[in-house]
Amino acid sequence: MGAASTRQQIVEAADRLFYEQGFEATSFADIAAAVRLSRGNFYYHFKTKDEILDAVIALRLANTGRMLEAWEAGTDDPAQRIRSFIHILVMNRAKIMQYGCPVGTLCNELSKLDHVAKEDAVRLFTLFRDWLARQFAALGRDADADALAMHLLMRSQGVATLATAFRDEAFIRREVEDMGIWLEAQRPGASRPNHLS
Repeated sequence: MGAASTRQQIVEAADRLFYEQGFEATSFADIAAAVRLSRGNFYYHFKTKDEILDAVIALRLANTGRMLEAWEAGTDDPAQRIRSFIHILVMNRAKIMQYGCPVGTLCNELSKLDHVAKEDAVRLFTLFRDWLARQFAALGRDADADALAMHLLMRSQGVATLATAFRDEAFIRREVEDMGIWLEAQRPGASRPNHLS
């Protein structure tokens, strides 16, 4: 196995473990065991856990970017693109109920630790925020596109948090359906009492 392939395996294992166990609770030994590497071989690729964290955030940014690009390529309808974002909650419901949202949990943990990488992790939310704002602008809501993007991010994070607390799949499905109804009400000309309600 080549060095690049080994490094990639380390980063993917760390990504999974940081999500499932948390960054602070995951040790070098945990990651090395997951990829079946000796400590010496492990240190050849990464000297510190912070270096691994940087690589994990970069991996998540790249994966998220590819996902958003695929949604863009999949349809010309901005509402359908936004629905793809909303439906992440259903598609990933088992993991969300067990571990929470991978973006939200990492950002919260790094913020509590006042970790130097906390701003880098927030870039994951920013990627979603900017993408959603572009979709709302394309939907004809240019003036309040960012506010709508933030509202949807907030709502999806709330659903993920409560889904983790209560492990209630029916709740996730109801909220996703309700977010779809809310989305339809955001189309220009749709009747709505409040643009964020």
